[in-house]
Amino acid sequence: MYILYGSEVSLYTGKIRAYLNYKQLPFTEVLSTVSVYKKIIRPKTGVTFIPVVKTPSDEYLQDTARIIDYFEAQARANTQADTNTNNLSVVPTTPAQHLVSELFALWGDEWLVIPAMHYRWNKDNFPFIYEEFGQVVTPKAPKFVRAYFGKKLAKKFQGFVPLLGITEKSIPHIEDWYENTVLHYLNEHFATHKYLLGDKPCTGDFGLLGPLYAHLYRDPAPKQLMDKLAPNVADWVKRMNNPSAEQHTSAAVSNDNNPASNPAFLENDEIPPTLLPLLKDMFAQQWPVLKNTSEALADWREKNASNENTSCFIPRTIGQHTFKIGRGETENAEEQRFISSFHQYKLQRVLDVFNSIEQPSPELISLLDEVGGLEYMQLNVQDRVAIERNRLVFG
Repeated sequence: MYILYGSEVSLYTGKIRAYLNYKQLPFTEVLSTVSVYKKIIRPKTGVTFIPVVKTPSDEYLQDTARIIDYFEAQARANTQADTNTNNLSVVPTTPAQHLVSELFALWGDEWLVIPAMHYRWNKDNFPFIYEEFGQVVTPKAPKFVRAYFGKKLAKKFQGFVPLLGITEKSIPHIEDWYENTVLHYLNEHFATHKYLLGDKPCTGDFGLLGPLYAHLYRDPAPKQLMDKLAPNVADWVKRMNNPSAEQHTSAAVSNDNNPASNPAFLENDEIPPTLLPLLKDMFAQQWPVLKNTSEALADWREKNASNENTSCFIPRTIGQHTFKIGRGETENAEEQRFISSFHQYKLQRVLDVFNSIEQPSPELISLLDEVGGLEYMQLNVQDRVAIERNRLVFG
């Protein structure tokens, strides 16, 4: 039995909970109260981030990308795994789909945090959010008590909003982009596809689910918006959170010898055309920020070289830089946001997938060129980072 330490209100907990359910892994969930943070999460991981997964062998796994890596590696190494287990892999084995899956995972994990934080903290989601955060402090108290203490804790998270570049200047552009690009094109895609790349979810689906569930579907105000503007996205969120229904349906259909009962990614390494507008958006908005982050981290290392030693951890933030957000060159806002050093770790994951392709096909090269990503795939990260004891280091 695995133990998931997390919270319903947590973006990344929603992501990994759905993954554990999809993989049919036995787990119990423990609310990450102040006491749990103090007695378990901090001592066992060295950091104060959730979710954390405890394995039956008493390993404590942190960071959702690495948690998924762990379980996917376990499945591949298990020589006794049955066909059903293999079919549940969320990592595409073909080059273009593998790359696109990681691109969406990166986009969901790091870029869609912007609308997620805006719609949670700048819209009318109260006292719901205060009560939710209050469970962390006083889980057994009445609602009004939870709301009182939750409001105090929530103020800390609200303080991060402007650090993400969410300001009076950028908010109209964030809303326009989220409602008319993110929701619009995802809604079109899920009108004809169950998941990003076919009839079963990939790592990109789980990356998207984090912000699109905990903040943008579960919080009252953005939920109303999603239900109204993007009902197909809302249906996808429900599918992601209830994989057993899909799996049971497939099992029943298989009795009729229907080939469609074996959920799979699209054949021939196909990338649905409905995803192209979103891929273009990623490379137009997120990837200039990722490129600049890598450059800023190299500069930070050079300036701090005299203080560096083998046990030096990289701070999570290393200053500020400019970014643009909106629907196009003439419909965007320019703002300042903090530089997240962790974004480079996620950037490296995507570049490593591309660089692992021995000979990219002409179709993949053409696809990347069409969406503006070919040049970015050639990025040479000057100072690579790694994770040691759940913290960033150079190496």
